[in-house]
Amino acid sequence: MEDDTQNNRNVPPSLRNLQILEVLAHAARPMTATEINAAGLGLPKPTIHRLVTHLEQEGYLSRQLDGRSYLPGQKLRQMMLGVMHASQFDLPRHDVLVRLFASVRETCSISIPDGDALVYVDRVETHWPLRLVIELGARVPLHATAAGKVCLAHMPAAAAEKYLRNARLHPHTERTFTEAEALLAELPRIREQGHATDEQEFIPGMVGASAPALDPRGRVLALLTFHGPIQRLSMQQVMAHLPALKRAAGEIAALG
Repeated sequence: MEDDTQNNRNVPPSLRNLQILEVLAHAARPMTATEINAAGLGLPKPTIHRLVTHLEQEGYLSRQLDGRSYLPGQKLRQMMLGVMHASQFDLPRHDVLVRLFASVRETCSISIPDGDALVYVDRVETHWPLRLVIELGARVPLHATAAGKVCLAHMPAAAAEKYLRNARLHPHTERTFTEAEALLAELPRIREQGHATDEQEFIPGMVGASAPALDPRGRVLALLTFHGPIQRLSMQQVMAHLPALKRAAGEIAALG
């Protein structure tokens, strides 16, 4: 342990910054500078505080309301999204979508969490003339989409409750969840069953389903979704496609 600490003290400052971001990303929770340092960096106290403060000033970290702990900041999240957009050319992952599309025959997408929304990073579009298009890079709400509800269901319960009680749950349609209590009651069931559905909750006339690709610790890596117009896709058909959807989500998770 002493050798590791000594080695870390000899790491160039630019790599120390990356190590800090790596620790925070791996923990997937707010951490203080002291906690980040204790995760194996072993830097002098003034050094870790100086580096964390600099990363906050540059927008790579954001300080939480407690004034002590940090999460990835806007600049780091934008970098992450850029990497995910570039990885749309990742053929193994895209091939999973192609195979799902071959089974469902409706638009299939991959989205990732980004703060209080989800961002679409890859898709295979249906060839039908009647289709509902959500562009790559579009941000969609957590409370009104199948993927968003799955994401909320896999958050720590306290974090999901805090978000829903403080967020404005905009009524995108007459079927949108707009009461925190009602949606909070749904989340345990969504987590247990491993999927959520969208019954015209985001866009009138659109239905679909979503399942999570989870890492070994049960954290959401990405959300797999398919959707289509009610003129062509009934909820009964949506439910029939769930095995293929969950199989594809498992394949995405296995790719890491």
